[in-house]
Amino acid sequence: MKEIVYYATGRRKTSSSRIFLKNGNGKIVINNIDLKKYFNREIDILNILNPINILNLNDKIDCYITVKGGGNTGQSESIRLGISRALIKYDYNYKKILKDVGYLTRDSRIVERKKYGFKKSRKRPQFSKR
Repeated sequence: MKEIVYYATGRRKTSSSRIFLKNGNGKIVINNIDLKKYFNREIDILNILNPINILNLNDKIDCYITVKGGGNTGQSESIRLGISRALIKYDYNYKKILKDVGYLTRDSRIVERKKYGFKKSRKRPQFSKR
């Protein structure tokens, strides 16, 4: 019998993640590395585990995740969005709970591009009157 795998994508800033969710015993692997070894900050780990903890699925699902681009916070938040989207495919009744908490909203803020003649995106060169 073939095992059912639920797939979803999450993005944040320049990072994008692919989440593969299946029934299991709570194992989370990111880029073939364990969750606690991949992220060394506790806030990033909690950020990823929040959608799973809210729904009390700690020991019921396994997550295989590939993520690239961005930094630690961007990656952890893109994984959180991807896990939330995959959990909806797992059970559609979770949608209202995750939406009320705000885990289904894609944060669209990205870095503003640098403009010609400016030092950064908005920082102008010093003005000289004379």
